[in-house]
Amino acid sequence: MYRIVSRYFVDRNAKYLVLVCASISFIILAAIAIFTLREGLPAFQQVGWIDFIFGTEWRPTLDKFGIAPMIVGSLAVTLGAMILAIPLGVGCAVLLAEVAPARVRNLLRPAVELLVGIPSVVYGLVGMLLVVPVVRQIGGTGYSVAAGAIVLMAMVLPTIISISEDSIRTVPRRYKEGSLALGATHWQTIRHVLIPAARSGIVASIILGIGRAIGEAMAMIMVIGNAVQIPASLLDSTRTLAGGIAVEITYAGGLHENALFAIGVVLFILIMIINSFALIAMRRGREHT
Repeated sequence: MYRIVSRYFVDRNAKYLVLVCASISFIILAAIAIFTLREGLPAFQQVGWIDFIFGTEWRPTLDKFGIAPMIVGSLAVTLGAMILAIPLGVGCAVLLAEVAPARVRNLLRPAVELLVGIPSVVYGLVGMLLVVPVVRQIGGTGYSVAAGAIVLMAMVLPTIISISEDSIRTVPRRYKEGSLALGATHWQTIRHVLIPAARSGIVASIILGIGRAIGEAMAMIMVIGNAVQIPASLLDSTRTLAGGIAVEITYAGGLHENALFAIGVVLFILIMIINSFALIAMRRGREHT
C-alpha cells in the first residue's frame, strides 16, 4: 500500500515539475524576444524598416544601417551549405538505417553524434587552417562564401543525418516487406518506398539544418571575411546576420546598438519561420504514417 501511495505521489509531483519547467522555459524565451524587440524598435523607427531591411549600406559612423548585404550573405552561405549537405546527409542516413552492417553502424553513429558536441569555434578553426587555403588556391583571399558554405555543411550534417535516419527507421516494416515480396531489389525499395515514405521527416531535418546554418556566428566570422557587401561570386567575402551582431556588439552604442538588436529581431523571425515549417512537415509525416 505504501508503495502504491508513494508511486502516485511521485507521478503527480513529476507532472507538476514538468509543467513548471516548461512554463519557465516559455517565460525565458518570451522575455528574450520582448527584450530584443524593445531594444531593436528604435532602429526600425528611426531608420525605417524598409530602408533597414533593403538598404545596401552599413556605415554606423554615418548612421546608415542597411542589412541587405548581410541577408544576402546569410542566404548565400546557407544555400551553398545545404546543396552540399543534403545529398551527403540523406545518403549517410540511408547507409546507417539500411545498408551498413551492425559493426559499421555502431561505429559511425557515435561518430555522427560526436560532431554535434564540437564547439563552433573548433569548426571555424579547422576551416581557417584547412578550407580557406584550399579556396585561396582557386581564387581570392580564401575567406569567402565558398569557405563558409563548406564549414556550415560540416556543422549541419549531424542534424540531417540523425533525423533522416530516425525517419527512415520509423517507416512501417510492412512497406519494405511488401516491396521486396513484389520483386523489387533492396535499392529499388530504398529509393521508391522507404525514402518517399520518410520524406516528411527528411524535409524536417533539412529545414532544421537551415535554421542551424542561418543562425551560426562564430565559425562564419572566422572563415567568411566579414566584408559588408553583396557577394558577386562564391569566392567573394561577405557577412552574415549573426556574424554582424557578434563582430560589432562589443563596441556599439546608441542607434548602432539598437540596429544590432534589430538584426537580432530579423534573425529571430527568420528562425521561427523555418522551425514552424519543420514542425508542420513533421506533423504531416505523423499523420500519413
